[in-house]
Amino acid sequence: MANFELVMPKLGESIIEATIVRWHKKEGDKVVEDESIADLATDKVDSEIPSPVEGIVTKLFYKEGDIVPVGKVIAIINLGGEEAAPVETAIKTETTVPEIKTETQPATTTVGVVETFESDRFYSPLVRSIAKQENIPFSELDKITGTGKDNRLTKQDILDYIQTRGSKPTAQAVPAGPVASEKPKIQAPAVTSSTGDIVIEMDRMRRLIADHMVMSKQVSPHVTSFIEVDVTNIVRWRDKIKDSFAKREGQKITYTPLFVEAAAKALREFPNVNASIDGYKIIQRRAINIGMAAALPDGNLIVPVIKNADSKNLLGIVKDVNDLADRSRKNKLNPDDIAGGTFTITNFGTFDSLTGVPVINQPQVAILGIGTIKKRPWVLETADGDVIAIRHICMLSLSYDHRLVDGALAGMFIKRIQQILEGFDVNAII
Repeated sequence: MANFELVMPKLGESIIEATIVRWHKKEGDKVVEDESIADLATDKVDSEIPSPVEGIVTKLFYKEGDIVPVGKVIAIINLGGEEAAPVETAIKTETTVPEIKTETQPATTTVGVVETFESDRFYSPLVRSIAKQENIPFSELDKITGTGKDNRLTKQDILDYIQTRGSKPTAQAVPAGPVASEKPKIQAPAVTSSTGDIVIEMDRMRRLIADHMVMSKQVSPHVTSFIEVDVTNIVRWRDKIKDSFAKREGQKITYTPLFVEAAAKALREFPNVNASIDGYKIIQRRAINIGMAAALPDGNLIVPVIKNADSKNLLGIVKDVNDLADRSRKNKLNPDDIAGGTFTITNFGTFDSLTGVPVINQPQVAILGIGTIKKRPWVLETADGDVIAIRHICMLSLSYDHRLVDGALAGMFIKRIQQILEGFDVNAII
């Protein structure tokens, strides 16, 4: 009977590997076409692999928890639809990716031996395996520019580096352990549980969020600026059109698309806020891809991305926001839906918070926080003098990477958003 090789699918442009979270089938089980055979995890997105054929699973090459490169065979399905002998296909040696041990050893390290101090940068098991085979120490790995998501070092990056590595000067032997130029590793305080405490293991997504937040604070010197915005025009406009819009389009219109539209316009005027930093190089992004932090039912967060937000009209942004928010809640996002963000917006106002100090979503250099919209007494300047009126006020916060964005640039940028929002046309048609 014919055998079908099920391979790790390409789950997005920047995805080079995925973790097998769970097998739904074991060897000897029957599977029908389009039935889920495994759950996968890539960064923050979980996906399923449906079987493209019907048959019997005769071989599983990986265990749950294994990280598998895209394109590798993960299972064999016999197409006969009946019991078949297991296929004794061996996994190629390059798919076995042992971890490099990182415990500090009191020894002397010379060129040709991988250093054993721990790196703060994330490396996949595949990259670690190649580094070990090529005797590339972590201190050397840390200097290689990555082209993957969040500047991650990919297999191709390290292979390209290896080809040019021989032309570089040979380093001298150095003592193992922390070097003067290396940052000391920060140790978390010891925590003990007491009688009656409930100890809960973080799930995979919460671990990713925790690591990403710590990394961001270590990488970027964070500064935050605040500004108050009179959004009365926006509130009145939305109140006026929301019912007719829902009837015509079959969906709601929230305030989020209006903030996305304003941010996209401001980012076009201030390219250094729509940027990333690579060493001492500034990368101004051509695309304006705005991520919107969304809370999931389990309490975790995810950041789907509105691609090319500056090229879309308000109706297009509304539809993108609603679609991404809906699929976030249903855990139906694809890896590409969270990739490529150049700026992020997070809405504290959803939970009635006045404002907040957001953490930058690396490798971006700024993130906008939106506070709740509240009625407040407000001083208005008129031709007849100042008057006090009841207005709808919202506080915005902008956290930014002080390596690139100074207070003046941040102030001009957030002031421009204020001007766009306060100048919104109450007669606008959507």
